[in-house]
Amino acid sequence: MDLATTDHLLTTTRSVRKRLDFTRPVEPEIIERCLEIATQAPSGSNRQGWHFMVVTDAEKRMAVAEHYRKSFAAYIRGGGPAGSGGSDDPRLARAAQVRNSAMYLADHMHEAPVLIIPCIEGRPTNPAPSAQAGFYGSILPAAWSLMLALRARGIGSAWTTLHLVYEQEVAEVLGIPANITQAALLPVAYYTGEDFQPAYRVPARTLTYWERWGATR
Repeated sequence: MDLATTDHLLTTTRSVRKRLDFTRPVEPEIIERCLEIATQAPSGSNRQGWHFMVVTDAEKRMAVAEHYRKSFAAYIRGGGPAGSGGSDDPRLARAAQVRNSAMYLADHMHEAPVLIIPCIEGRPTNPAPSAQAGFYGSILPAAWSLMLALRARGIGSAWTTLHLVYEQEVAEVLGIPANITQAALLPVAYYTGEDFQPAYRVPARTLTYWERWGATR
């Protein structure tokens, strides 16, 4: 494999909000190809119970976006993500940037030419941690693979979940059966600008322990 290209893809696949190009349509054939790639991801017991709801109709996109906006408004009133753009603390400055871009996306969610909702068969009724991990672990890898495949083709997306507060209302809009669980909402569009850069992250070595918790190399 070309490690440079692979590493670049993995380190520059961002949640794209302000740089989504709402004026350019995304070809259905590209969405279909990326979904074929996504379904190569692992799933619990290899059940492959995933489904992907692709929404391009303007009225339905607006309806889904309105539910997202209601949930987002409550989220913002609750305080997060908080931050200060004028702060000397880089963490607060980054949080302010995220807040600003998240507000922009909430205002413009309906303008994304494609909305994709990754779904999984069943409902997460078993509260056991292993059951919850296995349930959502059967759709999240495929959703991330989808975002990577889109990114490789010059298409941005953003991982959002706030619409799940109104999951049943969104299900009614889109005819999603009651036994299907929605896992996320991805606004999808070509992105503007040239490229993305790796984001700031705490060095992995400071968060990685060997043989015993707290023991680093």
